[in-house]
Amino acid sequence: MIKQIFLSGFLFLSLHSFAQEGTSSPYSFFGVGEIKFKGTVENRAMGSMGILPDSIRINLQNPATYSHLKRTAFSLAGTYSNTTLKNSTDKEQTKRTLLDYIAVAFPAGKLGLSAGLMPYSSVGYKSQNINNTQGKIYKGSGGLNKVYLGGAYQITPKMSIGVDVGYYFGTIETNTILLNSNTQYGTRELNISDLHGLNVNTGLIYQTKMKKLDMVSSLTFTPTTSLNVNNNRNIALITYENGAERVFGNPYTFASINTIKLPSKVAFGAGLGKIKEWFVGFESTFIQSKNSGNLYTLNSNATFEDATRIAVGGYYIPNYNSYSNLFKKITYRAGFRYENTGLIINAKPINDTALTLGLGMPVGGNFSSLNLGIELGKRGTTDANLIQENYVNLSVGFSFSDRWFVKRKFD
Repeated sequence: MIKQIFLSGFLFLSLHSFAQEGTSSPYSFFGVGEIKFKGTVENRAMGSMGILPDSIRINLQNPATYSHLKRTAFSLAGTYSNTTLKNSTDKEQTKRTLLDYIAVAFPAGKLGLSAGLMPYSSVGYKSQNINNTQGKIYKGSGGLNKVYLGGAYQITPKMSIGVDVGYYFGTIETNTILLNSNTQYGTRELNISDLHGLNVNTGLIYQTKMKKLDMVSSLTFTPTTSLNVNNNRNIALITYENGAERVFGNPYTFASINTIKLPSKVAFGAGLGKIKEWFVGFESTFIQSKNSGNLYTLNSNATFEDATRIAVGGYYIPNYNSYSNLFKKITYRAGFRYENTGLIINAKPINDTALTLGLGMPVGGNFSSLNLGIELGKRGTTDANLIQENYVNLSVGFSFSDRWFVKRKFD
């Protein structure tokens, strides 16, 4: 049954994921769009902390955790996002639904293998300021997806190393319209960029006992990634009436090939607890995004600095071994996240903070679960003519765990 769910779910969701507009943030104009969280619903509900290895669930943030799996694990999840965009005078509400990830992992003795698909970034903005046929219109859509293959090896009972090799691919489309009441025609610049490239993510996990407590420490490193960009630019004279543009004459088109770099990233975390009862920990992430830029043009009022993220979180299980009371087996999760995104506009840093809560409810026995998470957050500011985003993200994930590839001794 689980294998059938895996196959049908993978085919449907992987095809659907490429057709989604996964953000409505005006800040997705910059760089390669809004960078999506790479992690499971379980991690997200703990403030995005991803330091824990697990014997029945996939950890997408540290590839070294694959070697801790004792059963085949399959995970998929999606998020519904309700965001209120506001400045000093106006506000607007937007809603989006996005596939977060679909992944599978297999144990093989001291080895663990995993493969999956997830969005890396999303572009989805529309901004206009028109007065008597004079003004500017900016639109953008698309994003990057990532498919990966990873492996881990348990060096000792306490230490494991792992690596993911990922392939980024996707298309980003931007449309800029400039109108001037002193001229008969406006101008439109349409850019379509196809991006692709390889990246590597490495990880290390160390787990030991400290008296009666389990201690876990985690380290991951992702080097700078170069993406190849195939650009197609179309520049045309247009008329613009009632929200519709009409091209006048023959557009000027040309193609170019260049590269864009995704910044390197290092994350370190540690925590203490009793794995089957409770756990608390933290994780710090440093992203070298100072040299980031837009695909086409850097705005004079926008710059980048190195980004940081701090996450604290944990979970509590009343009674992991309870067979008579379902509520005692529920995993209760909570966390907090603070992130300096690295983007600075009008001399104001764009920060992102969120409070997270979640539940993990066992289904079909002890090894599969339905995971729910809620994220209440704020990104940006209304100062300096900027936009503040107040968002509520509701995530639903399924984690299936079973024994595959086991030869039956009896028919």
